[in-house]
Amino acid sequence: MATSPPVALAPVPPSPARSSKLWIVLLIVALVGALAAAGGYFLLRQRASAEPAAAAAPVPEKPIFVTLEPLTVNVQSEGRGRFLHVGMALKVRDEQAKARIVEFMPEIRSRVLLLLSNRPPESLVTTADKARLAEEIRVELSRPLGAGLPPQEIASVSFNTFVVQ
Repeated sequence: MATSPPVALAPVPPSPARSSKLWIVLLIVALVGALAAAGGYFLLRQRASAEPAAAAAPVPEKPIFVTLEPLTVNVQSEGRGRFLHVGMALKVRDEQAKARIVEFMPEIRSRVLLLLSNRPPESLVTTADKARLAEEIRVELSRPLGAGLPPQEIASVSFNTFVVQ
């Protein structure tokens, strides 16, 4: 038996339709990759530009409060004794104002007692009434505590306790 020599087969060139489909698929993959890279670049760029703005935001100052001991005052009543028991804290702008308030505490308490006494209890019921009272106290206590002294720098008055009986 004789063996015949192997026949060399010539490579078959790809068909033009198969070649064009391959190029279209490669082009689509490259285009999707480029779009993903561009989108990632813009997202990272926006995030990087937003972080310094957030970091540059001012840090709020630590509030400074002066707590007044609770006060009990008589309120106007028709025939029976009624009273108001109130505790409050004053928010001041700086340590100097806090020191001045602590130094003049008897004067501060006297002003608050005079302001609160002899009020009708009906004028102390609603939230709006209490907010109005807090503003009246802030204005009264912002007045200078003595001749030649600057006005107090009281930012707000907060009630800790508020009981009308």
